Amino acid sequence: MKSILTAQWPVLSALTLAILCTTPARADERESLESLRQTTRNLIDALVESGVLSRDKADALVRSAQEKAAAQQAARPDVQAAKPTVTADGKPVLRVPYVPEGMRQQLRNEIKEEILAQARDERWGVPNAAASWTDRIKIDGDFRVRYQRDNFGGRNTSAQTYLNAESNNENGLSRAPDFASFLTRADGTDLPTSTTTEDRGRERIRMRLGLTAKVTDEVGFGLRLATGNATDRVSTNQTLGQNFNKYDLFIDRAFVRLDPADWVTVQAGRIANPWFSTEMTWSENLSFEGVATTLRYNDLAEGLTPFLTMGYFPLRENGAPRRGSRHLVGAQLGSGWDLDSRTKLKFGVALYEYHNIAGRSDTDFVDGIDANGNPVPVIGRTYGQYEYGLGLRQKGNTVFETSPISGYNNISPIWGLAYKFRPLVLTASAAFSHFSPFNVMVSAEYARNTAFDQNDFRKRATDAAYGGVNPGGRNEGYQFKLAVGDFEVREAGDWQAQLTYRHVGSDAVLDAFTDSDLGLGGTNLRGYTMGVNYGLYRNTALGIRYLAAENLDTTLNNAFPNARFQTNSLQVDLNVRF
Repeated sequence: MKSILTAQWPVLSALTLAILCTTPARADERESLESLRQTTRNLIDALVESGVLSRDKADALVRSAQEKAAAQQAARPDVQAAKPTVTADGKPVLRVPYVPEGMRQQLRNEIKEEILAQARDERWGVPNAAASWTDRIKIDGDFRVRYQRDNFGGRNTSAQTYLNAESNNENGLSRAPDFASFLTRADGTDLPTSTTTEDRGRERIRMRLGLTAKVTDEVGFGLRLATGNATDRVSTNQTLGQNFNKYDLFIDRAFVRLDPADWVTVQAGRIANPWFSTEMTWSENLSFEGVATTLRYNDLAEGLTPFLTMGYFPLRENGAPRRGSRHLVGAQLGSGWDLDSRTKLKFGVALYEYHNIAGRSDTDFVDGIDANGNPVPVIGRTYGQYEYGLGLRQKGNTVFETSPISGYNNISPIWGLAYKFRPLVLTASAAFSHFSPFNVMVSAEYARNTAFDQNDFRKRATDAAYGGVNPGGRNEGYQFKLAVGDFEVREAGDWQAQLTYRHVGSDAVLDAFTDSDLGLGGTNLRGYTMGVNYGLYRNTALGIRYLAAENLDTTLNNAFPNARFQTNSLQVDLNVRF
């Protein structure tokens, strides 16, 4: 059986000839064109007899080609109209004017592209193609194998220091509370379970499998499965070395997409990042839960394509025992700008606001005193509702203990955010293809938390231990990125080199949803990333990245102003896409 492509080319050739045969020519070309006309008709008849085309389709395509040629001829003043005359015996004489070769070539190309597009859409040569469900379903995915080495700085503050500070109630404020995690031994002593000084090497994999379905021209559905775990929102990596145990596979995305008009798109469910942004604000592995709408206007002059994106994303439902819902709302206004075919710009300004996420002093845990004079925690009330929880936070944001600090040593600390978050984010990118054989891509992002307010912290942290306390921190961050090479590494021999510098203050953006690689994730850091990707085969690439970062402000609290954390990481990736 002929392949689709094999079946298409006779149609394209026949119809191109059909157009040429309907184009006026000089008298000395008439005999040749008559021969081509007959050959064209024979080819079309053969395609009909072989079942590639129906007779109705063949006749319709020829008529369409002839009408197009006639219309283009009439629209060109440089083509002389045919002027009929008669001979002495009264018979009509047709004088056919000359058609330039350039015009013929243009007609060939235009008709070829038009018919080729129609052939792809209608899947000519494929039996029962019109009714096939495969026309509406697309499956894609990727698989990555990674070796990662993390080397910690020799002057890093030890995990034991964080643990001691918590045990002695010296860490009412922190920017890395999880460095104080511990296990209690049988003899009653506490042993740190985290590390800030011991280097680590590991092998990891990531698998993602996506499916999109076109229900109608206006409605679509998407689903993606991915490796990872249920507590890490910004990574889909699976670390090897689990004694050959099986891996979990999670629903990473599940959404419906509506396109009621070409200027509006609505997505609802668990969706891809709807914002134009960098990984400083939103991790590239993060999926959003909620509703997002994008409005576009593509008819402006000078290559401008403005857009407006708005979104609502619930973070926690409203219900007992932790009453009070949390959600994120955001809006971004921006535009693409194609200055010419080799210079493409894009920029956007966004405002995001988190509702009910900041911490407050919380005393709703006392339910009497036990025989030893210690408070008895309450179960089932609202205690803990202001927590910025383990598994949500990474590190970097300034947090404080929402439960009273003094007198309750047997109460595990509940950490809450010291500041509210309403970041204003400016993002821009540019792509230049002037420098053949490679391209240049640059991007930049600036973020400022407009809700950063120390007085507001003191209103919420009402425990006496915080009177007059300055939680410190910074509310600004920025990132620059330069990439050189191919826009995408898809084919064998493609390559791209990257250099990124990031300087993000502790409370510029929420650390829960930012990048998890540089500095092992979070905010309150400065550092750079260098990397290169090289195409080994089609859709198969080898990548190498080196990341180095250190903290900006103390990672502990004001009592430990010199607490530091520095790490260098090496990542070697083999990526396969399909």
